[in-house]
Amino acid sequence: MKKILIANRSEIASRIIHTAHRMGIETVAVYSDPDANALHVREATQAVALGGAASADTYLRTDKLLAAARATGADAVHPGYGFLSENADFAQAVVDAGLTWIGPSPAAIRALGSKSGAKALAHAHGVPCLPGYAGDDQSDERFAAEAARIGTPLMVKA
Repeated sequence: MKKILIANRSEIASRIIHTAHRMGIETVAVYSDPDANALHVREATQAVALGGAASADTYLRTDKLLAAARATGADAVHPGYGFLSENADFAQAVVDAGLTWIGPSPAAIRALGSKSGAKALAHAHGVPCLPGYAGDDQSDERFAAEAARIGTPLMVKA
């Protein structure tokens, strides 16, 4: 890995840039119009304007991010956190473009994208989990019965 495009902004991008530079890896910052003078833009080896102001027009645009990677010769993409970091389709697009994805595999993102799905996967692999209820019956009566079965203390989550 010689050059990482950071598909994020601000403080998280700066952290990734500092670490990459300590490792001798070049970095590419991307930025929206309002972020043109941001610290992460100044700290990176290169910077690419994504054109636009809204996140939906910039940091969330797979096509623009991959075009920036191609234009700069980046061979890897780090999503930071937030934005596209938990987007399996973005991770897959990076891999399909022949770039290194720095993060969980697209399959892992899909598998762990829902708390109930992640817990079911953990159960299937014998990982001990706290007792709970995730059934289809969401009635007050069922919740009361499950609470009595589980015992206290009890946490109720949406």
